[in-house]
Parts: sequence; C-alpha cells; structure tokens
Amino acid sequence: MSTDRPTGYLVSLVRELCKLPQETEWLEFKVNDAQPQEIGELLSALSNSSALAGKAFAYLVWGIADGDHAIVGTQFSPRVAKVGNEELENWLLKLLTPKIHFRFLR
Repeated sequence: MSTDRPTGYLVSLVRELCKLPQETEWLEFKVNDAQPQEIGELLSALSNSSALAGKAFAYLVWGIADGDHAIVGTQFSPRVAKVGNEELENWLLKLLTPKIHFRFLR
C-alpha cells in the first residue's frame, strides 16, 4: 500500500490533528526540538503506542505549539539534518530495532 499523499491531504491532516484537545499516545507535536536520540525514541514509542491503540499510523509533527496546537512553523528540517556526516533518516533506519516504517514528509 502506498502512503504517498498529495500536499492538500497532508495540510488537512495536520489541521485535523491540531484540533485534538491534547497530544495522544500516537501523536506528538514539536516546534524545534530535534535531538536525534530523542527523535529515535519518540518514533519507537509512537510506533508501539499506535499499534496498541489500534491506529494504522502515528504522527510526530514539527511546527506545532504544545499548549494550544497553533501552527507556528519550525527551523528543523529532517531531510537535511545529519548525525555526524550521516543523514538523520538513514541513521534512524540503521539504529531503530525492531525496524519500523517511517517517513519524513514536508
């Protein structure tokens, strides 16, 4: 099953997630927090929690304020982030065990 989605769908999804009263076990908002180790831990926790909650997907969304879920933007770009000389996404794919499917979308 393809998970490619048009930009309009992703914008709508983020707006719907922002309407939730609080973060959930399958949803985490961040503004600029971008520590590679923390991202890996969050991806793992969100993956496990979403499975236990019966959700097909979990979401880690940057650019959203925690308190009021306002869309505030972010300086973090996971597609250009590196750990040493390695791209963040490759680093995470290599180190997360068990392997989980995740993608950074923009």
